[in-house]
Amino acid sequence: MRFSRMIFLLILLTCVVLAVAPISAQSTPETLTIYSGRGESLVGPIITLFTETTGIPVEVVYGNTAAVANQILEEGANSPADVYYGQDAGALGALAKADMLATLPAEIVDQVAPAFRSPDGLWVGTSARARVLVYNPALVEELGLELPASILDLTDPVYKGLVGWAPENASFQAQVTALRVLLGEEAAAQWLADMVANETVGFGSNNTNLYLAVANGEIPMGISNHYYMFGILADNPEAPLAHHFFPGKDPGSLINIAGAGVLATSDQPEAAQQFVAFLLSPVAQQYFTSQTYEYPVIDGIILNPLLTPLETIEVPEIDLSDLDDLQTTLTMIEESGALD
Repeated sequence: MRFSRMIFLLILLTCVVLAVAPISAQSTPETLTIYSGRGESLVGPIITLFTETTGIPVEVVYGNTAAVANQILEEGANSPADVYYGQDAGALGALAKADMLATLPAEIVDQVAPAFRSPDGLWVGTSARARVLVYNPALVEELGLELPASILDLTDPVYKGLVGWAPENASFQAQVTALRVLLGEEAAAQWLADMVANETVGFGSNNTNLYLAVANGEIPMGISNHYYMFGILADNPEAPLAHHFFPGKDPGSLINIAGAGVLATSDQPEAAQQFVAFLLSPVAQQYFTSQTYEYPVIDGIILNPLLTPLETIEVPEIDLSDLDDLQTTLTMIEESGALD
């Protein structure tokens, strides 16, 4: 509670500072169109705050991260989008690879560590998230299971029918792309096939339902992003949930980002850049760690004490900009039978 009050006061103070700052050279700003692969419940409040503090009206198109990125690719030069706000680096990379994103100003890009931004300055991470194995400690003990040392070990028959995943979710798709980059195409395809053969339980794109299934004892474990657990524990502190971080720089311990880029076809690039800059402001960064349980990507932000510090996680060595081949991953997942 003390942490929440402190964060609230910090946000309030920052809002006051932003409110008195110059907001735009336009007296009547046009509506900014944002295509968002992030859910409205997570980012709607911060987008509303952007409008309240800048006076720039916003129209948001929400959808699946990959689907929204593909929509922009299909629309091409005729896309009405000014900003793409995605759930993972893969979709952002796919847009950058297709020359759909404009270079961001250095004063925006340089705020973010190189590991969490495009090397060409075409997109920036706005928050970070860890891939984890979520598990039910009581059920794992009851079944006599050991926590796996690697995500690759989940294909072992000992875990048959006991693991959940959300193969339609963009973060899972980025995980598979990372496996392709780190292990090669054949090994990634084999892992998917072996997971399907091991009767991995699918939850579509819904990681919340995966977590609830673990908490309710339907399955003992699942692979997902870290932050869902804390929302569930906020409602039910007794929920039997815990995180396991795969050791040894395992591919299962990928740290990915949510991020944003400005469309090269935007007719109001300054306002679009202002939105991206707002996502990196202290008020937004503090919101992400205190309200959505994500990791901030700029310095000087008070990390939510519930989160495992990033520096203690043994992450695989991978350039997030290499996750840009989204279509091959989508085809591989579909061919594996994971969506059946």
